[in-house]
Amino acid sequence: MGSPERVTTPPRGAVKMNRMVIPKALVCGVVLVSALVTGGCGAAQRQASGPAAAELVAQADAVATPRIAWAPCAPPIRDLDCAVVPVPLDYANPTGPQLTLAVTRQPARDPERRIGTLFTAAGGPGGSGLEWAAKGELFSGELSERFDVVTFDQRGVGRSSAVRCFPDSTAQQEFWRTLALPPTDETQQRATEDASRRLAAGCERGDGALIAHLTTVDAARDLDLLRRAVGDRQLTYEGGSYATYLGIVYGTLFPDRVRALQLSSLIDPVAYTTDTRAHIAATAVGTEEVLAEFLRLCAAAGPSRCAFGATGASAAELRARDLALLEQAKPAALPVGTGPDAVSVSYGELIQAHATLLYDPVRGWPALAVLLAQLELGPAGNPAVVREVLGAVTMSEDFLDSFVAISCADNSLPAQPGRWPEFAAQSDAPVFGPFWLYLRQPCATWPAPATGYPQRYTGPWTQHTTAPALLINNRFDPATPLSSAQRAAEALGTARLVVVTDGYGHEPAGPCVTTLRVRYLVDLHLPAPGTTCTTDRTPFTG
Repeated sequence: MGSPERVTTPPRGAVKMNRMVIPKALVCGVVLVSALVTGGCGAAQRQASGPAAAELVAQADAVATPRIAWAPCAPPIRDLDCAVVPVPLDYANPTGPQLTLAVTRQPARDPERRIGTLFTAAGGPGGSGLEWAAKGELFSGELSERFDVVTFDQRGVGRSSAVRCFPDSTAQQEFWRTLALPPTDETQQRATEDASRRLAAGCERGDGALIAHLTTVDAARDLDLLRRAVGDRQLTYEGGSYATYLGIVYGTLFPDRVRALQLSSLIDPVAYTTDTRAHIAATAVGTEEVLAEFLRLCAAAGPSRCAFGATGASAAELRARDLALLEQAKPAALPVGTGPDAVSVSYGELIQAHATLLYDPVRGWPALAVLLAQLELGPAGNPAVVREVLGAVTMSEDFLDSFVAISCADNSLPAQPGRWPEFAAQSDAPVFGPFWLYLRQPCATWPAPATGYPQRYTGPWTQHTTAPALLINNRFDPATPLSSAQRAAEALGTARLVVVTDGYGHEPAGPCVTTLRVRYLVDLHLPAPGTTCTTDRTPFTG
């Protein structure tokens, strides 16, 4: 029996990793979906509390179950089945306009022992499950034997009915290429505010009807249609990062339709929906905390294992050197190399590289160390290596459009774009707070429907699922800090939280995590309260 872990990591955030020629090459590993027949679940099932939740569920149950016509996927997806599934644009109008979901399936490799379907989703929001599928098999080992594994592109994303905010790809690329995130002076602040207004207006022109129906509640109701379509009585679901919020919403709305929810790298649903600034602040503080660990462990490893290290240098000394590079990059991009092959790294690129490379302690952390060392070398540095590192963490423009559209549909940010400089100045994380905040500035001018978002759900979040959810979080996560996981566990009430006590990065991993995950998803076995894990993914040990 092969390893039961994922063989290709589903996308968990705003990161695109490619293979790189650096020590212990960094590969894609950080950054996840005809005729109609009647169906649905009976009204006698226990639903989430509150009339708003009951109405959301009733609207979903009024939709006929779609029939999935599986066929072999076209390249670049190989050896998997694909389908396009129609779902309502607006669940309040179930017979009105439809949109489509792109779905892919890895059939169970031991059909005689098949349990059902394991649904898994990409993070972000805005990550593409089908992009993940194009990299190879979705799961290996026991999970691949016992389940059909199904992933998909959420509405607004990728090959599903996707957000379109620009007239063409050239305009899209130019917009994101020239945008300074985060801005470092008043001129850039005015430019980003203007850009946020233009982006919001462009998304409304591109498909105003679609962006009115991109909440995670809409996605959760799509997921319930997919569950019904594959014939499963209850949902088995695995998701990380933003996809944990999708799982939480599903479990809250459809508790009796849940077989298992395994959620890793948790979003706090209360802050995410009702106090988005607090959610952003928690993320930024977590990124700062993990950066401090990166510098501490780099100093301990020394220059033989960490390219940014120096013999006898302390973590405080490395921190001072890192801050010096960031300050130098604010007024002007930092050059590496000379002549026509030279490359310049802007402040925004450097902040983004920090934030995203910290996701992966095994490959991303060494890459960040290499980047910082090359920036210190300046004209004597190797521009090819710098290009490789920066190319590996590029946020795709399609991802950014979808990230903004879905985030703005769910958020509670004030409609005051001119106050973003004030909000940034108030951050407890002065390096990363503005970065995570300004990514969402378009939400301040977002074209909400005249009726608002009646389908947006803000709690309560107490789960009454048949089996409690299994939550797993690293102690040091740069995007979904442990504090968020603890608040999510408290909000859900019955969920079981496992902490990887020496875990770094945005994906819990290692034999302990794998065993707990597989035994829960296959056997519905929950670890004892207070269970912790350790990991073999230790930074700077290669």
